[in-house]
Amino acid sequence: MSEDTTTVPRGGAESPPTSVDVLIIGAGISGICAGYYVQAQCKDKSFAILEARDAIGGTWDLFKYPGGRSDSDLFTFGFSFNPWRGKKAIADGPSILAYMRETAARFGITPKIRFGCKVVAADWDAAAARWRVTVARAGALTTMTCGFLYVGAGYYDYESGYLPAWEGVARFGGQIVHPQFWPADLDYTDKRVVVIGSGATAVTLVPELAKRAAHVTMLQRSPTYIVTLPSRDKIADWMRRKLPAKLAHRLARWKNVALSIFFFQLARRKPEVMIKRILDGARAQLGPDYDIATHFTPRYNPWDQRLCLVPDGDLFRSILSGAASIETGVIEKFTETGLALASGKALAADIIVTATGLQLKLLGGMALSVGGVPVAPRDTWLYKGMMLSDVPNLAIAIGYTNASWTLKCELTARYVCRLLRAMDARGAPWCRPRRDAAAGSAPVIDFSSGYITRAADVLPRQGTRTPWRLHQNYVLDVAAMRFGKLEDGTMEFGNGA
Repeated sequence: MSEDTTTVPRGGAESPPTSVDVLIIGAGISGICAGYYVQAQCKDKSFAILEARDAIGGTWDLFKYPGGRSDSDLFTFGFSFNPWRGKKAIADGPSILAYMRETAARFGITPKIRFGCKVVAADWDAAAARWRVTVARAGALTTMTCGFLYVGAGYYDYESGYLPAWEGVARFGGQIVHPQFWPADLDYTDKRVVVIGSGATAVTLVPELAKRAAHVTMLQRSPTYIVTLPSRDKIADWMRRKLPAKLAHRLARWKNVALSIFFFQLARRKPEVMIKRILDGARAQLGPDYDIATHFTPRYNPWDQRLCLVPDGDLFRSILSGAASIETGVIEKFTETGLALASGKALAADIIVTATGLQLKLLGGMALSVGGVPVAPRDTWLYKGMMLSDVPNLAIAIGYTNASWTLKCELTARYVCRLLRAMDARGAPWCRPRRDAAAGSAPVIDFSSGYITRAADVLPRQGTRTPWRLHQNYVLDVAAMRFGKLEDGTMEFGNGA
């Protein structure tokens, strides 16, 4: 895939079919992945993909802010069945979007997508062993049925981002922008810009805005661990020059999987070693006199929250050049000309960017029920990171938080295909994971990040032991989901209600 913004046909505009074997919600990374595997491994199954928006791409079509890019390498973030061929391992958003559209077109998935179709409700009909799905399209509601429902809509709210309640927001005389809704015509040339936040979006925006703005200040309440990686993977480049393409991609993929697991385990088992490594890296780029303790040293250990990646040290270079700076402090209020901090310091701004995070929304916001009885995800447990306890024929694509999203989504799609084939072999129209009360209970994502803690009443739970425990480890999940037994004492196949 070349690194450009070439588009491909965007799928069908006609109404969705009234009935399919497998219904996939979402035409982003997860939905395209699911469509490929259903088509490749369950050739006798009919399927359709419903996308609420009007284009392929999900996150990568929604976010239009300057400098948007992946925070995972494309050898693992890309699909294994369509190896990434771009030069940069850390790629920009338009290149990723073009790659996704090319993938959907190349493998015949695009014609299966119906745009402008938002799933608002799904109810399991036990007598028919099918889901009855309510779809909103062009201002009207229609109903379709499916044997298996696969939710690839991600887990955050596309319609609203998170915005704290600050004092005096209406008083500010400049422009306030949330990255999730970046105006196409926003001109920040020679403007003073303050970016509120310290997460992945903020560290992506700052160096890009600094190329044209008069000055950019990244205002953070508390620091985040920031790691520099090269945008080009020299080892992968060497492999691609010397080895057959498929072998080179497979080796590069596994190399990066192994490295991500190694550094995650190092952070968990020897956090002091990881902290020193990260802070030494920042100090080496900013110099011995920079206040690393204040601006780059969080109060938590690495991987208690997600690390931030800056390719080629672009954030550090923008700080060294003077085009950008970091301010650590608490906002007291907005003023007519900018922000007043609790420390007494004032930050002047023409534009304030609120890179303050996401709102989580599971299942794309649809209402879920079984036999007319509502099912709240927060009252369920997540089986193998992909199915809700006691809910038949439903899978959810949820990627890793400590590695590339796509790695887990591919495992989930392949596992669903195993289930579909197993149900056919047994003559069983449904399967469901039965909740084991002895498995214990814990938060489904063990992160202290704000967007996770704010969603405690939305997300399902995980257990304290397999198969209800999330490993966040690709190797363990490969063993369990590709080679483990389907009938594990939890998964139930059935013919009756």
